Amino acid sequence: MPTIAKVDFQITPLDAPLGAVVTGLDASQPVAPKRILQLKQALRDYHILIFKNQQLSDEQLLNFSFYFGALFVPLDETPVLASKPGETPLIISVSNVDGGYTGTGELTFHSDHKWTPYPSSGSLLYAVEIPSQGGNTYWLNTNLAYETLDIATKERIADLQLITYNPFLQDRNVPRNLYRSNKSIPLISPVFPHPLVRTHPETGKKHLYLDAATEVEVVGLEAEEGAVLIEQLRQHLNQAQFYYQHKWSIGDIVYWDNQATVHYREAFPANERRVLKRVSLAGSRPF
Repeated sequence: MPTIAKVDFQITPLDAPLGAVVTGLDASQPVAPKRILQLKQALRDYHILIFKNQQLSDEQLLNFSFYFGALFVPLDETPVLASKPGETPLIISVSNVDGGYTGTGELTFHSDHKWTPYPSSGSLLYAVEIPSQGGNTYWLNTNLAYETLDIATKERIADLQLITYNPFLQDRNVPRNLYRSNKSIPLISPVFPHPLVRTHPETGKKHLYLDAATEVEVVGLEAEEGAVLIEQLRQHLNQAQFYYQHKWSIGDIVYWDNQATVHYREAFPANERRVLKRVSLAGSRPF
């Protein structure tokens, strides 16, 4: 049996609205139970953990990821990045080369799999190759975004449900809507309303559960009223005081809480390689 590493590691909070750096841990080796519990508590406290200087095979990346949960598996009728009917890759290549996904363009602030009935609880993203410029990832603290809303807005949105429409089932030749106002367009997939204000299942904290640009609809509100409200909340969400910008280094693993953050990626040059590997973990029904 493999020997469990006994070397202590350090968890150092960032000077930022969220995040901590973990040093002195070799994620390719088994981790002692009390250390796993430390990491889980640190994720609750800081929302993202950054593991530096890692060298992992795919098997080692999976072994490390599964300390924190089971694999996220979407339903066939609610496809996500890289999913195919009856097949979910264990590791997804977030890459602009060799058949990877997401290309080289900007990806607006979002949390993964929000249009599914049970969105993922978190993901681990491992940097294998990085471009010389661009491609940085930002993570935003959605609890802080919620807590800084005024009292009247908090009361207004407390019990609202939000539908997020599946971007992987939209016609790419049709301009993307930020809000679904045309009810005559037939639905091409099931929809799953989730709270606009989500309660974290482990900390009990409240989070503004909203992407920056995915097509959405507030249940029970007329289209114009809902669209105005969502635009106001998105303007509030998109503030530098809420986010941390991560400049990738080869060997970084970032583990983020998908229930407490949204993330954004800068564009990067199309003639440069960017290769990262992602494992997404199963989640529960938002409440």
